[in-house]
This record gives sequence, C-alpha cells and structure tokens, in this order.
Amino acid sequence: MILELKNIDVFYGNIQALKQVSLGMRVGEIIALIGGNGAGKSTLLKAISGLVKKSSGEIIFDGHSITNKKVADIIAFGMAVVPEGRRLFGALSVLDNLKLGAFLRLKNGHRNEVQSDLNEVFALFPRLRERQRQSAGTLSGGEQQMLAIARALMGKPKAILMDEPSTGLAPMIVKEIFGVIKRLKQEGNTILLIEQNAKMALKVSDRAYVIESGRIVLEGVASELIEDDSVKKAYLGV
Repeated sequence: MILELKNIDVFYGNIQALKQVSLGMRVGEIIALIGGNGAGKSTLLKAISGLVKKSSGEIIFDGHSITNKKVADIIAFGMAVVPEGRRLFGALSVLDNLKLGAFLRLKNGHRNEVQSDLNEVFALFPRLRERQRQSAGTLSGGEQQMLAIARALMGKPKAILMDEPSTGLAPMIVKEIFGVIKRLKQEGNTILLIEQNAKMALKVSDRAYVIESGRIVLEGVASELIEDDSVKKAYLGV
C-alpha cells in the first residue's frame, strides 16, 4: 500500500467528524471516496494532507508515518493535492502557476526535468499551452480545473488527492475532466478521488469507499459498487 489509514478519528470541538476510518490505496490505483454533503469526505482529505489534527489512529504514506507531519513535509514525501475550488494564484500566469507546482523540484536543481514535464503537461492539456501567458484568474472554470490538476502533476507526485474536481462545472466539462483522470490512470498515476458525482467517480475508479456521517460504511470494487442497490438508491438516483 502506498497510502494506508488505520482507525482515524477527527474531532471539531466536541463533534466527531471522522470515526475509526480505515482505507488503503495501492500504487497505480484510482480509489473513489463517495458520500453526501457533510459525510466527511473533505475532512478525510484534510486529515491525510495534514490540515487537520488527528485525535487517534495512524496514516502511512510510502513507508512514512505522516499522522502528525506538517503539510510541507507530506508534500516533500511525494503527495499532491488538487483542492476543491482549484485555489489557483489568479493574478499569476498559467505558466507561473505550473512552475509553483514544481517549486521543490526547481529548488533542488531539477530544472531540465521540470521543463520536460512542462511539455508533457501541455501535451495533456493543449489549452493550457495556448494560454500559458494568460492570468489564471481569467480562465474558464474547466480550464482552471485543468490547471489545478496540471499544477499537481508538475510536482511528480507519488499520489494525488483530488477534492471534488467536478464542482461547479458544466456536464460536458465534467465529462472532459473525468476523461483526463482516466488518462492519468492509464499513465500509472495513483489517485484518491473525493467526489460527490458518484456515478462518474465509480466509472473511472478501481475500488471505492462509501462514507456516511464520518464512518466508512461500504467498500469494494468500483464496478460492483455501481451495481449495488443501496449505492444506486443513495448516490446514483436510481
């Protein structure tokens, strides 16, 4: 397992947001985490990436215990996050946002490799090449989501956490974004996909976990869960 959570508890004051959450992800997998609003999906991402304190349990990433590590340390171990709402530097150009994604690599003297990866990212997202001098804040919502994913890729991560990549996007753009995620899997990327659009998430994933009220209530092969009656009723509108 490249990522393993063991019995994670998270509290916000007296309210328990995550309850004994355990999950695992192998290299090259896409794992979907689905659930309704307030189920604990984004809290789980924050717990993994070091943004919220864990009350108990352990998180292992690529052989390192990251349970109480700072965000910067977790990123240095090889984790990247595509946050909900994109969180781009709107005043900076597309190119500068991408270079910021590779900040640690540039700092460590890997400038030639970064330039090569920049070309790969532009091949994956041709529109970003066309708009590389444009301010990120002037891009469309779909283009901003592409930039957020591309920025994460520029760090050459061992695993990517994606938080609600379809939020606020038109159906055709959502389809395009999930097409990108599928291509990333084919190229061997490892992705934890936190997503409210359960149908799309299950279609591109290998395995999935269902979270309700901060607790994992179901897990299994994604292609089987998409046919599960309880999942159909609760998340697929069937």
